[in-house]
Amino acid sequence: MNFALILFGLLVLSGALWALDRFVASKRRSVGAKSPWWVEYGASFFPVILLVFCLRSFVVEPFKIPSGSMIPTLLVGDFILVNKWTYGVRLPVINKKIIEVNQPKRGDVMVFRFPADPSLDYIKRVVGLPGDKVEYIDKKLTINGVAMAQRDEGDYLHTDRLYYSPRRSEKLGEVEHSIIVENDAPAFVSQITQYAHRDNCTYTSRGVSCTVPDGHYFMMGDNRDGSFDSRGWGFVPEQNIVGKAFFIWFNFSDLKRIGSFH
Repeated sequence: MNFALILFGLLVLSGALWALDRFVASKRRSVGAKSPWWVEYGASFFPVILLVFCLRSFVVEPFKIPSGSMIPTLLVGDFILVNKWTYGVRLPVINKKIIEVNQPKRGDVMVFRFPADPSLDYIKRVVGLPGDKVEYIDKKLTINGVAMAQRDEGDYLHTDRLYYSPRRSEKLGEVEHSIIVENDAPAFVSQITQYAHRDNCTYTSRGVSCTVPDGHYFMMGDNRDGSFDSRGWGFVPEQNIVGKAFFIWFNFSDLKRIGSFH
């Protein structure tokens, strides 16, 4: 469901009713007469819908985390806020950038439209920038020949299924974050699709090596063995970017999650 398109449709409809009432109907009514209920209600919703549309399109947008691909950073059921302008101001609905602000950096947690189905929003961490050579071999991440530093953080308890996973700290650029790597999971990429610039990647029994095309980004989940990401479906084009995730504002199951994003 394209909520932005639905909201835009409601904005146009309510705006048309407001204009009709303001500039046409009100001048034809006798003094004291009320406008038809459908005009009155439609016109009254216009300022509210306009405010929501502008905030959601240009400032901040809420999302709900649907899967465990970003554990332990983000959990299923987290409600997050996404900064819509940090990577540039874009026209709503068509997502065309009109004002340049910043570029994504390694380590950013980014929401984007899934390249294979732009009606779906995905969230992953930015690992590879345009031109980078990204290698994930034997579950070790290397970028442009430099291994990303890791250190053990002890075990992570999955409270929903009551089992433990090895937890590590990894540093990408200036961002240090936690990842989960299952020792008994295979190193090779088990799910691979046909995607644009597929020739930029080489797959082996030990993992994958990719060169990121210009204007694209390589994304990975923090739950390394539980994430379907750029290793399997390729690169995210710049025009698919939605924004940068920056805050957990609610979780019905755990109120302590509020504000815990990093």
